[in-house]
Amino acid sequence: MKFKTIIEPFRIKTVEPIRQTTDAQRAAAIRAAHYNVFQLDAEDVLIDLLTDSGTGAMSVYQWAGMMKGDESYAGGRSFHAFVKSVKEITGFQNVIPTHQGRAAEHILSGAMLKPGSIVPNNTHFDTTRANVEHRGAVALNLPIAEGREPQTIHPFKGNMDVAALERVLRDNAGNVPLVMTTVTNNSEGGQPVSMENIRRTSALCRTHGVPFFIDACRFAENAWFIKTREPGYAGKSPLEIAQEMFGLADGCTMSAKKDGMANIGGFLAMNDDALALTCSNSLILTEGFPTYGGLAGYDLEAIAVGLYEALDPDYLQYRIRSVEYIAEKMIAAGIPIVRPAGGHALYLDARSWLPHIPPHQYPGWALSVALYVEGGIRACEIGSVMFGQQPDGSERAADLELVRLAFPRRVYTQSHMDYVAEVLLHVNTIAKDIRGVRIVEQPAVLRHFTAKFELLPR
Repeated sequence: MKFKTIIEPFRIKTVEPIRQTTDAQRAAAIRAAHYNVFQLDAEDVLIDLLTDSGTGAMSVYQWAGMMKGDESYAGGRSFHAFVKSVKEITGFQNVIPTHQGRAAEHILSGAMLKPGSIVPNNTHFDTTRANVEHRGAVALNLPIAEGREPQTIHPFKGNMDVAALERVLRDNAGNVPLVMTTVTNNSEGGQPVSMENIRRTSALCRTHGVPFFIDACRFAENAWFIKTREPGYAGKSPLEIAQEMFGLADGCTMSAKKDGMANIGGFLAMNDDALALTCSNSLILTEGFPTYGGLAGYDLEAIAVGLYEALDPDYLQYRIRSVEYIAEKMIAAGIPIVRPAGGHALYLDARSWLPHIPPHQYPGWALSVALYVEGGIRACEIGSVMFGQQPDGSERAADLELVRLAFPRRVYTQSHMDYVAEVLLHVNTIAKDIRGVRIVEQPAVLRHFTAKFELLPR
């Protein structure tokens, strides 16, 4: 390109005001929320980086599509537009709409898992793991070693440990109903998975007769990383790369709230007709008729458009560069992050940044509280609060203590990014004063959403 500046590939047409707050107001708000950022009112948040799921801004083409949404209960025109997009991109012949990704996970788990089943994954995310364990199955994470080393540079740290997977399949024949790969690998820092790794995983699954599914939430971002980092793919479009990825799998689960660019929705897709029938019957019980699956017709239209917008090269270049921009500032300041930068989020290495806080005092959670109080930024802990709670009620430290700053799609501008960087640099000056937290009340599963905390004494 002639110029170095990568601009946002859109113009702003509608704006939503952000309410400015003071340190004192934020301290009171987080105290009232029992030090759980999930319990904060959104209007009390200045820059909301809690999640990139369903929080993006939709395009004029998505809004236009919504206006023609067909709200017929069965066989609506919008369903057919939705299926057309999914089939063209994934190639899977059976497409089942759901209200979001975790519903697809729930239906697939109910159809394929039994107590004691083992489900290998490069790394399960929270709802995927919870749905597997809800069926009494084992959610087994098999990332490569580099994936658990935040400072190690590797172009595809999200890869599956294929040698470990082969041992699992060999030693547990008949007890592995499916294998999953999450793209990008959210729990390991938003790291991508290479096409070579997907291909090797697919071949291994076929050798052992085990279905291979992709958790495709951020498939477009993963395709961009393959295009820019993997030899032989620079000349291919993100769409062509995505089609090759899906062509190596037997099915996928998808939260369209990520790379579907929509505010709600998801789908389950596969080639197995018998499995699809079982899943469709379950869908009717929990989500709705198979041609709407818990979604309005206008939601289906928005996803049909959004899946293609997520594959636009100009958008993907801007999207990935936005995260890299902040990552470079953090590296220059000596703030520990997961390197290289992930696709949808910046991951702070709380264990390294706050060495004075032990895992049982949840350094990631403590850091997320500090980010909110100091600068009004809401972020998400991915550490021992999210993953330390075990199915038998025991507790163990997570492999990584991270804080994820997930950037909503097409929402924040360059000045917002500069503000986030400034807050992080400020927090670095007071890092030694950040206090740990303890849990005072928690549910049996997915505790990070609703648990109550208190700050520990200095």
